[in-house]
Amino acid sequence: MQKQVKVKPNAKKQAIEELADGSLTVYLKSSPVDGKANKELIELLADQFEVPKSQIRIKSGLSSRTKWVEIDTDS
Repeated sequence: MQKQVKVKPNAKKQAIEELADGSLTVYLKSSPVDGKANKELIELLADQFEVPKSQIRIKSGLSSRTKWVEIDTDS
């Protein structure tokens, strides 16, 4: 499954909001330095979709706030 994710780093709380179009807005405590925000994003999505972190890949937007994420829920 692929999801469009809008990331909001440096937020006061961690949260995931699903919008009507199926995309996600994810609030992260980490700052976007040295990949910390991307690592936190993968950890949060793994918990949300109950899959191992290894089954989540950022397909595009590694250095952008808007990302496409692939989540392998088949295994």
